[in-house]
Amino acid sequence: MAKEIERKFLVKSDGWRSEIASSSVFLQAYIAGGEDRSIRVRIFDGKSARLTIKIGRKLLSRDEYEYDIPLGDAQDMARAAIGVVLEKTRHKIEHEGYIWEVDVYGGAYQGLVVAEVEMEHEDAMPALPDWIGREVTGDRRYSNLVMATEDLNGELVHGLSTTAG
Repeated sequence: MAKEIERKFLVKSDGWRSEIASSSVFLQAYIAGGEDRSIRVRIFDGKSARLTIKIGRKLLSRDEYEYDIPLGDAQDMARAAIGVVLEKTRHKIEHEGYIWEVDVYGGAYQGLVVAEVEMEHEDAMPALPDWIGREVTGDRRYSNLVMATEDLNGELVHGLSTTAG
């Protein structure tokens, strides 16, 4: 069993753009979701796909299982998604020994920029880059499942993200 331990932040400036190591465009569609679990499919750059199952109530740390799947299967699943299919470009950035993932949303959440950092344990304290804003770890509104299944566009894109701090 794999464990996902991550913190999530709003991004307050474009300072990260000069540090990009790699980027990928993907679609993220939820097939099923519940209070403590979700099943999603991601299509990367229109060329490959992965199915992910997450189990756990805490947004900081959850069990995570990922499997590569055929692109055609992923496309079929995405057409049957619950809610909206999320569109984003993920940029990877290395900062003081940690890999940060900066997600720039398109589509329904155009304009929202969020950064995540995966950690080896819950007590890890990665150094925060100067472009990091307010922490939103545990704020269910920034859960991709919630974003896909509830219409939070006005609140996240036009409200909270402008106060990234």
